[in-house]
Amino acid sequence: MQNIVQILESVQLKWELFQSWTDFSRLHLSNKLAIFGIGYNTRWKEDIRYHYAEISSQVPLGKRLREYFNSEKPEGRIIMTRVQKMNWKNVYYKFLEITISEARCLELHMEIDWIPIAHSKPTGGNVVQYLLPGGIPKSPGLYAIGYEECIERPLSPHMEQRSLDPGKEGRVDLETLSPQASLQVEIEPTRIIYCYLGIAEVRTLQQCLFLHFQANTKTFSKDWVGINGFLSQNCIVDPGVSPKSIYIKFVEVERDFLSAGSLVECLEKAIGYPLKFNN
Repeated sequence: MQNIVQILESVQLKWELFQSWTDFSRLHLSNKLAIFGIGYNTRWKEDIRYHYAEISSQVPLGKRLREYFNSEKPEGRIIMTRVQKMNWKNVYYKFLEITISEARCLELHMEIDWIPIAHSKPTGGNVVQYLLPGGIPKSPGLYAIGYEECIERPLSPHMEQRSLDPGKEGRVDLETLSPQASLQVEIEPTRIIYCYLGIAEVRTLQQCLFLHFQANTKTFSKDWVGINGFLSQNCIVDPGVSPKSIYIKFVEVERDFLSAGSLVECLEKAIGYPLKFNN
């Protein structure tokens, strides 16, 4: 829910006051897919807060919202009870219409796990090759490429706990520092950074990923830029140094839906930063 709220907030949608059931029977809500949020305020605080947020990618928005404002449904019963008991003053909703392909793009981000790409031992001196996993679909869809980022940051000096001599209170005795204190670093948990979103529309997912990963080491050119240049340069390693860890994820999407929507911008809003190699 936190990720969905982040998306709704990033596009700066206005809250709409729930007034009647006819709000949700309007034509523009009846058959649309959307990201939506339910909010409320109280008699004491006018600021609207989120109660719930969801991506309605299977059920039309109008039908899903009616369930949240129907006291006979579990979701609606909670809302109506809080209004009747004056826990809440008003109930609001907001939504962002999305295409089927954008819904699948958000699914790719939120529900599909990253798959690590193995690599061979160096051949020809200092070149490694990527080893793609099996099971990549021979069908159209969306795929993402990412790399592992490891952040190191210096620790604050760690001082041994020793009693201070009289007259030294409030001062740091540099002799009490551990010899390795200035060299210590804290390794933060690694995270995978999205760097490219691909649309397998003309070719299949398998063909697109093969072209990115398998052709690079054979046709490498220093003039290459973009995702292919990044992947190729990552194959050239110094002795004793491993290449950057690369990951992929993918989701099948019917070809007819892939041309609709703004898929790169959709993913960028969801992850909160630009994709480095989608220009």
